[in-house]
Amino acid sequence: MTAPPSDIAGGLDPLIHESSRLVIVSVLTECQVADFNFLLGTTGLTRGNLSTHMARLVSAGYVEETKEFVDRKPHTEYRLTAAGRAAFKRYRQAWARLTGRA
Repeated sequence: MTAPPSDIAGGLDPLIHESSRLVIVSVLTECQVADFNFLLGTTGLTRGNLSTHMARLVSAGYVEETKEFVDRKPHTEYRLTAAGRAAFKRYRQAWARLTGRA
């Protein structure tokens, strides 16, 4: 696991602030666990884009990835880690401060 990326203006984590990753993390916060196809449909991303963004979140330690085969087909599930939940909480707090909602 790598250290969290440095914060940009206002304390917003640039890893989460990227719009596609913000959607992914928001969905995972609500779902607890989601498979690749669910995230694909929910986010509207292409397979390649979703894979790339998930790899960034996994390498940062924000998301845990579980791969298995179900009926001889690959099945990948994702869930936020404790570090990911904490980072998203900090992100929401920073956003509230920036928008005057704190």
